[in-house]
Amino acid sequence: MSVTRAPDPHILPPSASRWLDDHGDALYAYALARVRSPEAAEDLVQETLLAGLSAHHRFEGNSAERTWLFGILKHKLLDHLRKAIRQRPLTEIESDVDAEFFSGGGHWKLSVSRWPGDPQQALENAEFHQTLAHCMSKLPSRIAQLFWLREAEGFTTEQLCQELDITATNVWAMLHRARLRLRQCLSVNWFEGDKK
Repeated sequence: MSVTRAPDPHILPPSASRWLDDHGDALYAYALARVRSPEAAEDLVQETLLAGLSAHHRFEGNSAERTWLFGILKHKLLDHLRKAIRQRPLTEIESDVDAEFFSGGGHWKLSVSRWPGDPQQALENAEFHQTLAHCMSKLPSRIAQLFWLREAEGFTTEQLCQELDITATNVWAMLHRARLRLRQCLSVNWFEGDKK
């Protein structure tokens, strides 16, 4: 009868020495697109790699190493956003957004209209992706991060509330503001342009 021993958490896998070379650029690009600060993106990648090193013995190989590291990075991004929300309460969210989209009585000035044409076709267009990235870069950082988590990463409202310790009303308000700004930017840079 053979006995299987648990892996020693102090012995690093041979591949760990290549993580930065093999995955660093992809992790950095992913983080930078979401936090828009080179320094913060570098810190997040460093924290991700350190967390990977300390948790490597729990990696069972059910996914690719890169996928596993990206999972860690996504948790680090949530921590980063949570910290940003605590440092600046959501009641202070971009007063310029309020002035731009709300009337004096607190009613929305604009509504998001229907997407002209076929959204799937636009999503398959590389130029559209560039325009969307440009428009995302114009959003306030916290709103952009929340929008990306909801729409691209598939987080539910309940998960965002739990992970970020904010109310559903704040999540909905931030998402609505993001959609309004993106719609306005896409109207100018895509729908009304020659790129349709």
